[in-house]
Amino acid sequence: MKITISTILFFITFLCYGQVQQIENDDSTSAENDSIINVISEYQFIDEENYPDAIIYAKSDAQQVYVVHQGIKMWCDQAVFYKKDNFLRALGSVRMNQGDSVLMNSKYAEYNGNTQLAFAAGKVNMRSPEPTLSTDTLYFDRNKQQAYYRSGGTVKDTASTLTSRVGRFFMQEKKYQFIDDVVIVNPDYIINSSQVNFYTETGHAYLYGPSTIKGKASTVYCERGFYDTRNDYGHFVKKSRIDYNNRTVTGDSLYFNRVTNFASATNNIVVTDTINNSIIKGHYAEVFRDKDSVFITKRAVAISLQEADSVYIHADTLMVTGPEDNRIVRGFRDVRLFKSDLSGRCDSIHTRQSTGLTKMIKKPVLWSGKSQITGDSIHLQSNVETEKLDSLRVFYNAFIVDKDTIHDGYNQIKGKELIGLFKDNELNKVKIDKNVENLLYVSNESDELVGINKGTSSKLEITFNNGDIAIIKPIGNPKDETIPPDELPENARRLRGFNWRGEEQLNSVDDLFMGKPKPVLTKIQGLPLPLQEEDFFDENNSSQINENSSLKDKKLIDKKEDQQLIGKKK
Repeated sequence: MKITISTILFFITFLCYGQVQQIENDDSTSAENDSIINVISEYQFIDEENYPDAIIYAKSDAQQVYVVHQGIKMWCDQAVFYKKDNFLRALGSVRMNQGDSVLMNSKYAEYNGNTQLAFAAGKVNMRSPEPTLSTDTLYFDRNKQQAYYRSGGTVKDTASTLTSRVGRFFMQEKKYQFIDDVVIVNPDYIINSSQVNFYTETGHAYLYGPSTIKGKASTVYCERGFYDTRNDYGHFVKKSRIDYNNRTVTGDSLYFNRVTNFASATNNIVVTDTINNSIIKGHYAEVFRDKDSVFITKRAVAISLQEADSVYIHADTLMVTGPEDNRIVRGFRDVRLFKSDLSGRCDSIHTRQSTGLTKMIKKPVLWSGKSQITGDSIHLQSNVETEKLDSLRVFYNAFIVDKDTIHDGYNQIKGKELIGLFKDNELNKVKIDKNVENLLYVSNESDELVGINKGTSSKLEITFNNGDIAIIKPIGNPKDETIPPDELPENARRLRGFNWRGEEQLNSVDDLFMGKPKPVLTKIQGLPLPLQEEDFFDENNSSQINENSSLKDKKLIDKKEDQQLIGKKK
């Protein structure tokens, strides 16, 4: 039989094709364990003029060029291999596969078998195995098992899309580190941050530096925080804040759940109501957005901001409920109220901002100047437009006590009900109705005690001047007598029901917490700073760069502007 050159070429092609199939199907082939890159192709040639010291491999109609090296496989349309330097350039429809951990596609790639550093460019797409990374250029260090980009990249997770200028993927930890102009887009919110560590298995994102999470109904701000991008909840510390449409919550530590529209705050909390111009403070709070309510405790204080004189309400527990045009403030247990010319205490309080009505319930007491007012319940009415006090009403067992400091006695007036009128936020006139009794100290012009007047009437009007009783006018069958002081013993100088509570009076904002121990604040378990990572590029990468590589020495150096912004040294 005559053997022709065509026949010889056919058998060579057949044998080469069979070798490619065998290597692709046998992961245990010795070529994979060889330190030298192994290239398999049907076609190969040498072009010393354009590619000196290189072997060029090209694909056939049926098969791409196949490359294998110590556990990594690569396919491409054309490969330029510098065997002496153990360096390869891959062009056209490049695919790289490292077991199940890395699947990468690109238009162009380089691989150094000595340093095991790979470089890909042109519509780079990497899966590991989830999520998917897209970028223009990507570096992959097999020794460190890290991938790195610094020209902008996009990562698509199951729930979100993440973009940043610089990104680094740690394959063993399954963690991405995004740096500079980081954006996470979710159908329900957008996260902006300067640095994010993102774990692909859990969808957990750790935010560092100024960061916002903006949704339709709320915006979260923090400078250190955690957010579960798949279950939509987070924990935020360091200058953390939640902004709702009409309410802002700040605190040392915030928890936020977008699914349930619930938030809680711990330590140094301030809740600002921008519509009703009010502030609530405390050290533990819960916010239920769907119910439009706030629960706050631990030195809880509600402050109604007014131009001339703000009103402070303190209670062991405060609750604010209702929509913005009808806010209701409730206080429970040891309620204390203070403004510059009026203070009070009671067991519980109820304030409706739309009507300006405040109800003081159970053992209420008010002090205006030297006068003390008590009763079964007290209602304070404010003008909704001017926010100034308009009037007060005392229901059942109304009792006014005015301390006479000169004679060390107490002027007393009691009745069934009381109505008080305010002028310029000060108590100006009081009317007492039904079964009125009075006991008043009478002095001469030299402030000497002349006698003690005891009387009764159907009604009585009192006019105040600078907080002191100025004029008393009995109405309806008044009966009274003035008794000389020496004829009226001390135990007879008290009307039935007398109860002076002057030691409880609030004289300043600080007295809101008078007699109370400082709260023991919860120890915040903050989010630790990330460890400063080692440089991605090292001397091994830059010293062994091949002269035929498209990379330059300066590209294989970590630039300051591309490095981790926030962290602590290992």
